[in-house]
Amino acid sequence: MSTEASSHCVVQTALPSEAQAAELARAIVSARLGACVQVQAIRSFYVWQERAHDEAEWLLAIKTRGALYPTLASFIRERHPYQTPEIVQLPITAGNAAYLAWVDANTA
Repeated sequence: MSTEASSHCVVQTALPSEAQAAELARAIVSARLGACVQVQAIRSFYVWQERAHDEAEWLLAIKTRGALYPTLASFIRERHPYQTPEIVQLPITAGNAAYLAWVDANTA
């Protein structure tokens, strides 16, 4: 395990259907903007346009390099059905060096 800060991150976004989430996940990996995208069913509670919502969504956790964040964020925005999609970058502060090297190799 590496204990050093790295240049890697997880980028999160959520979509309204499993099909849309799978389509975006495939596109991200195919474009080599993410080495791995995990998709999971979630339930989101939020306020949008002055109205409370309780919605099923699909969360994407995209493993990538920090340097790719601007390109990845733009890629997601262009394909996302929401007016204001969640696109957040979570830095990876430490990780398995071999796994992070694999992320590098698959986002080259």
